[in-house]
Amino acid sequence: MAFKWLKSILPKGLYGRVALILIAPVVTIQLVVSVVFIQRHFEGVTRQLTANVALELDYFLTRINSAENATNALRAVREMSGPLGYIVTPLDDSAMEVANLWAFDDLTAGNVVAELRAKVPEIRVIDLKSLDRTVILHVDTALGPYRILFERSRVSASNPHQLLVLMIATSFIITLISFIFFRNQVRPIRRLAKAADAFGKGNLIDYHVSGATEVRQAGLAFIEMRNRIERQIEQRTLMLSGVSHDLRTPLTRLKLGLSLGEDSDDTRALIRDVDDMEEMLDEFLAFSRGDSLETAQRSLVGALFRQVAENTKRLDQSVELITDSLPHPDLTLTIREAAMTRALENLVTNALRYGSRARLSMEVSPKEVAFVIEDDGPGIALSDRENAKRPFVRLVEARNQNLGTGVGLGLAIATDIASSHGGALDLEDSTDLGGLRAVLRLPR
Repeated sequence: MAFKWLKSILPKGLYGRVALILIAPVVTIQLVVSVVFIQRHFEGVTRQLTANVALELDYFLTRINSAENATNALRAVREMSGPLGYIVTPLDDSAMEVANLWAFDDLTAGNVVAELRAKVPEIRVIDLKSLDRTVILHVDTALGPYRILFERSRVSASNPHQLLVLMIATSFIITLISFIFFRNQVRPIRRLAKAADAFGKGNLIDYHVSGATEVRQAGLAFIEMRNRIERQIEQRTLMLSGVSHDLRTPLTRLKLGLSLGEDSDDTRALIRDVDDMEEMLDEFLAFSRGDSLETAQRSLVGALFRQVAENTKRLDQSVELITDSLPHPDLTLTIREAAMTRALENLVTNALRYGSRARLSMEVSPKEVAFVIEDDGPGIALSDRENAKRPFVRLVEARNQNLGTGVGLGLAIATDIASSHGGALDLEDSTDLGGLRAVLRLPR
């Protein structure tokens, strides 16, 4: 629980997580090497070199202070400064201030200054900035101030930042190569996810197994699963289509015989029963066929919903379409238009079957489009809503079945079509009309 906040800021995608796995160790290694090697090694080398220079400077000062006059002191210093690589000259200005000058990016300057001031207290000015790669010192002696110049390499390791730059550059190149390599490994996973998502929405796209062994195994398993599901759907469709076809012939003969018989209340009741049976067969066939035979395409969802409302109004049904809720006329979604129309008409038919009027509206957000159908009927209890969306379920206690016929496939067909489009069907309470509020949601 203590690290729950950390999960919220970590990358959610596989590519981002692997990138973090690659970058984190590289950065950690660089920090460790920088602290352990650069700080300890280079600072230790700098202190050792500076200590040696301090001994030489102390010897210079001893010779100058022991000379009888400035001429003898300068002669003695020049005899030593040449072989040792120093430039020693007297200064005219005897008033010197204490000063330390170095660049902000000079990694070893602090150690040089600290070591020189600790070992040679006569130093007044340490200038590591004015001349490139040159140390300038102003020192006090018994014969007056002197200026001493020598190469910076005498007191610190040369170019300590080169190791850091080289390390960063090498790490960047290796990380870049790793990113390119891993992108090729992620591509088959994305293709598999795209194919699975498309199949879940009823679309078949070309998918070829590729990638690492584990990805290939997952791809082969997906293809086998897709083939099994397609065979099952085909078998279900053929079976129910065959049953529907075989039953229509005797039903037609029966209906024809009844129509030629005596016109009576019993005859008319039997004809209504035959009509109900034909309607049931149509529902069976619609459920078995689903929307597998239709190709998805971009459709104007606002116009489609308006057409559903107008088709229902033609049957003298009480349907109210909230036009202000319709989206922009140009808003389109990739859907199977006939299947979506069938799903919406089923919802509207159910609303009018169990209520006296229906109200249609839409809700649009950046992520989804929702078709809302409300009625003033008895509604469905919360505990029965999931069960109501199952095939062949008729909730006798929740809905008055005497108000219409059916085999319990209306909500099941709408749920199946919504799922095949990557959406869902939610059943809620209508706060305005008091009945059921069916919301068919589709992702944008």
